Amino acid sequence: MDPLVGYFAAEKSEAGLFMAVGIAAVAASAWLWLGGSAYKAMAYPLIAIAAIQLVVGATVFFRTDAQVAALQAQYGADRAAFKAAETPRMEAVVRNFRLYKGIEIALLATGILLTFLLRHSDAWYAVGIGLIIQSSLMLVLDLFAERRADEYLRFVLGSG
Repeated sequence: MDPLVGYFAAEKSEAGLFMAVGIAAVAASAWLWLGGSAYKAMAYPLIAIAAIQLVVGATVFFRTDAQVAALQAQYGADRAAFKAAETPRMEAVVRNFRLYKGIEIALLATGILLTFLLRHSDAWYAVGIGLIIQSSLMLVLDLFAERRADEYLRFVLGSG
């Protein structure tokens, strides 16, 4: 498969997964909250991170087709221009993944600490569990996305 098409197809698929996870987190939050669960405070981190999942997922999902078409046209017409434009964009994408990993690891560590240090408080324990669920999921998905971005950047650097 063409590396450009393959990269963006995988990004679009993961964006769909982000949206599905965000919707599931919102549904789980509603179930916890409306059901009067002792762990309804889990809804706070579930919803907060679901908002990110839904916005980022929808943005990537709905812009990808047009982005691929434009990049394919540029690549076909002028590979040097493609490389000159796509290299700094992808370098920023790769750099941002380092930041995202740091935030996700910090949220995961916070969740773990909350479940250990405040395990006798239903609310804080639930917040910790919600952080563990969402931050670990986001970390895993971003690790896959970062690997794809590294591979695509190598392709970009080799073009033109």
